[in-house]
Amino acid sequence: MSPRTRHILELVLDNLVWFMLVFVLAVFSIFIPNFFQLGIFANIVEASSVLGVMSIGLALVIIAGHMDLSVESVAALSAMAVGIVFCSSGIGIGLQLHPDWLMVPVSLAIALAVGAVIGVINGFLIVRLQMSAFIITLASYIWVRGLVLVVSGGRSAQDLAPAIRWFGIQRLVGLPLTAWIAVGCFVVFSLILAKTPFGRHLVMIGGNETATFRAGIRVNRNLIIAFVLAGAIAGLAGWLLAIRTSGATANLGVGLLFNAFAAVVIGGVSLKGGVGTLPGVYAGVLLLSAINTAINLMGLPANFTQVIHGLLVLAAVLLDAFKQTIRQRLA
Repeated sequence: MSPRTRHILELVLDNLVWFMLVFVLAVFSIFIPNFFQLGIFANIVEASSVLGVMSIGLALVIIAGHMDLSVESVAALSAMAVGIVFCSSGIGIGLQLHPDWLMVPVSLAIALAVGAVIGVINGFLIVRLQMSAFIITLASYIWVRGLVLVVSGGRSAQDLAPAIRWFGIQRLVGLPLTAWIAVGCFVVFSLILAKTPFGRHLVMIGGNETATFRAGIRVNRNLIIAFVLAGAIAGLAGWLLAIRTSGATANLGVGLLFNAFAAVVIGGVSLKGGVGTLPGVYAGVLLLSAINTAINLMGLPANFTQVIHGLLVLAAVLLDAFKQTIRQRLA
């Protein structure tokens, strides 16, 4: 095989999910009436903002060779905390700050702090006490969701402060600012993962934790930072979710965890760790959002969404094994 052919094949394997996204959008545009229009594409990007941000934190932990099942519940708790403080109806206390713009950084700080605290708890138990990431984060998924119910009493917070809600209303180049925040997060964390020692160390840890430790890299510190980041990023997703719904309910965000896992796997992140990029994850998020939009336009029952997502995850896992086989032959 010539070097040029090898390079092209590597390029295709590295960006396969983007080719899949373009193919799916082309097929939908041909066979679904009214799909091919800028408004539909903008809606796909907008609808993927919360899921996209949540997927970033999950991807970081999985690339590092671990698991975080708590991100959905963390986002819900962060959204509820913001809703209780800054909503004026339901269980919201309607806190007012002057000038009004102060409510934006304060609400964001609350959401990030809630997520980071749970990330610290997860990271300490998993890394320092050497407990199973699957069990610990599953427990966090349960108790954090329970805490949402306890704090809210099963009720909702409504009418988020206009200064915060503004991010979901104001548009830039046809997209709400929440969507631009999600895009910005992908750009920033993609650069962190690819260009910084911390990012490269996460990939190394996921590939071989023992060898990385023997190379003198502080594995435990990096892993704890990864869990804290996953929690804080989930908190940011909760903040965006509160803006999107103008408040928070006790069951807010239910089902996002499965979709985040689907996006991460479809995006080329290996569940074994050490393999994956965040641009690929974003393509996976957009692919899921495009499929959801197509199902709505065709008027199909919502149950079709879960079936298709499940099949996509299965196909992605099989495709990952196939890509590994090809890479081994190229080596």
